[in-house]
Amino acid sequence: MLGGMTEFTAASAEKAPPAFDSNARDYERVSRAIGFLRRHATAQPDLAAVAQHIHLSEHHFQRLFTRWAGVSPKRFLQYLTVEHAKARLAQTRNILDLTADVGLSSPGRLHDLFVTLEAASPGEIRSGGAGLQIRFGVHDSPFGACLIATTPRGVCAVRFVDRVRGGTAASLLQNEWPQASLVPDTQGTADVARRICEPLAQRRTEPLALLVKGTNFQLQVWRALLEVPFGHIISYREVAAQIGHPAAARAVGNAIGANPIACLIPCHRVIRESGTFGRYRWGETRKAAILGWEAAQSEG
Repeated sequence: MLGGMTEFTAASAEKAPPAFDSNARDYERVSRAIGFLRRHATAQPDLAAVAQHIHLSEHHFQRLFTRWAGVSPKRFLQYLTVEHAKARLAQTRNILDLTADVGLSSPGRLHDLFVTLEAASPGEIRSGGAGLQIRFGVHDSPFGACLIATTPRGVCAVRFVDRVRGGTAASLLQNEWPQASLVPDTQGTADVARRICEPLAQRRTEPLALLVKGTNFQLQVWRALLEVPFGHIISYREVAAQIGHPAAARAVGNAIGANPIACLIPCHRVIRESGTFGRYRWGETRKAAILGWEAAQSEG
């Protein structure tokens, strides 16, 4: 026994239940609808066409989507257009420029979670996390199931794990921290899951600590992402300029792709200057879903 919890084995983790039941069960159908809307955006599909695609009645689909997003499917589609994305890029640029001019820091904290980021020590990295206890759980979220892992020093992983059971999800942690002690603890990680999914108006102000492994360059990029306000987006080139490496947009993209903590380090808020969303470690449709959901929350 370890801290009152059974230490990780694959068998025990397979039995670990999800921590709480949210509207995540709606996400699979919503994501199919969003994928359909994105593929057929130029044709402006009507409600009937989208509902038919996911095998729901128009009434049921409208209620499902509005409950999940807070806005109608028609309004949500407007958030996914290139024109809207370019306008949000310009708005974010103005906010970041203004806060830099007046000497403010972290404009995102006016709208978003207050997140502090700490780097794992070289010794912890070399040892594979020997002596480190990691508690983890697989939780529902509005964007699908996600693996959340915490240490005494902060959250070390948030990863979307569609259709992945507890033991397999835990193996992702074991690969990253091979010598750490893994403890299934869905109750202990539930509060982090709730904070990720809280509507903007309900978000708390107490800090949430993160513990990450990364190079100095990656840490610079991830810290820059924490400055992007909720409901806003930024380009890869602008992130590169923000960290003082204006010609390193490609390297910035690689660092963003290596982000181990979904949502809390908001790599989904980085898009191409053309207004297209680009790739996402956990799927392009999910990226569109998160960006649209945040835009709807922010507007609300």
